[in-house]
Amino acid sequence: MASLAISEFRRDCLKLLEHPPPEGLTITKRGQPVATVTPARRSLLDFIGSCPDLVVDPNDNLFSTGLKWDAESRHPRIPRRGQK
Repeated sequence: MASLAISEFRRDCLKLLEHPPPEGLTITKRGQPVATVTPARRSLLDFIGSCPDLVVDPNDNLFSTGLKWDAESRHPRIPRRGQK
């Protein structure tokens, strides 16, 4: 990963952010690293917003386990054989 002084980064930041080196770069101040700039992964950026109709019913409880819980015992209520 390349390193760059903060004064050079200020001067060229727009160009560096538009075309960052693939391995990224480390910004230094008086020789000490203060920040790391890495390019965003294109595959993740392309995925955002690509599935607008994934959730069909907003009232669906997507986090339900399907088990009934007893609030007093904090244990799931699992029916025994022959019980409902």
